[in-house]
Amino acid sequence: MLNWDDPLANTKLTSDPAPRATPAIRAGQGLQEIDKLMATAGQAPSVNPDPGAVSTPIAASEHGSIGLENIEMGAARIQVDDKQIINCRADLNQLVPFKYNWAWQKYLDACANHWMPQEINMNADIALWKDPNGLTEDERTVVKRNMGFFSTADSLVANNLVLAVYRHITNPECRQYLLRQAFEEALHTHSYQYSVESLGLDEGEIFNMYRELPAVARKAEWALSFTQYLSDPNFHTGTLENDQKLLRELVAFYVIFEGIFFYVGFVQILSMGRRNKMTGTAEQFQYILRDESMHMNFGIDVINQIKLENPQLWSEKFKQELCAMIREAVQLETQYAYDTMPRGILGLNAPMFEEYLKFIANRRCLQVGLPEQYPGASNPFPWMSEVLDLKKEKNFFETRVTEYQTGGTLSWD
Repeated sequence: MLNWDDPLANTKLTSDPAPRATPAIRAGQGLQEIDKLMATAGQAPSVNPDPGAVSTPIAASEHGSIGLENIEMGAARIQVDDKQIINCRADLNQLVPFKYNWAWQKYLDACANHWMPQEINMNADIALWKDPNGLTEDERTVVKRNMGFFSTADSLVANNLVLAVYRHITNPECRQYLLRQAFEEALHTHSYQYSVESLGLDEGEIFNMYRELPAVARKAEWALSFTQYLSDPNFHTGTLENDQKLLRELVAFYVIFEGIFFYVGFVQILSMGRRNKMTGTAEQFQYILRDESMHMNFGIDVINQIKLENPQLWSEKFKQELCAMIREAVQLETQYAYDTMPRGILGLNAPMFEEYLKFIANRRCLQVGLPEQYPGASNPFPWMSEVLDLKKEKNFFETRVTEYQTGGTLSWD
């Protein structure tokens, strides 16, 4: 039975040291100044291993607990100009006033578009998968390999967010969206597990595919190489070199991993749904595509804001490095298309994906201010624009509409 009593109400500390006065710290005040003030107050110097961490020290009792009575009083209120995406010293606990309204709006939009995998009916998929004549062997391979890649990919993204990116983004409204994104990445991994379990697939085969199948392993290995700096506890932003490392890894994950590497699988699974095959799986991928599109657009906004606030990072040499990264990624994803679809199915073939990836890469380059790498590339899958717009009509009594929003945000106009 739930107990709503305050668990600390009857707790008595063995000692109750008198609180020591904590000096007022201004937002943006340097660490050396803070240490001097703390020394004057008889407190230990501030240790700030993370430049993104809040610089304002908080007094704690000898028991290690931090109570409201110990929070430093008298500090100046945070102003909009105190905020910035990276290397900010302002108090990260103060969400408002907003500086980046686009970040807060993206958080609200993400919350409004909530869904859960169990809400999607998988009965038709189960019957089709169990039918020995329901799918060709090539179609089954496409489903299994995409489950193998995506089940690991979204875990990689979630771990990168929680263990690396969040630590270095020093703006509270952006962090608010990152928390929502991390939940959605967990939701996507849940969705793949739900599909694997529903279809009765070999879980060991699917979830270990990134270790055992070269076509899947190559993309995972590529992504892992771009987490080494940010996840290192000794890595700190604040220098030109390290800020460029952060920016490079943001491009790697938001522009390439989520913005290019996911799209062969999306097209393959959604194409099956268009042909009335694996409709439940395709519906889940449609929700996931919607989420990933929002993730990518948020990341691109963050990248562009960092560029705006730190123009010295966006050098010609750095831009050339990013362009080389994108070209390498297109080659890797093209090879994935050939590996998963050697003979062509569903009216699709690998050369079509090669053209599509060049088209997508051009769009990503333009979104972050890089030159097109594949002039003249065209889109062989114009129907994907319709899927991204999520305008497909559905019978509400048969399945959930993809434009679904939580009850409090629905418009009845």
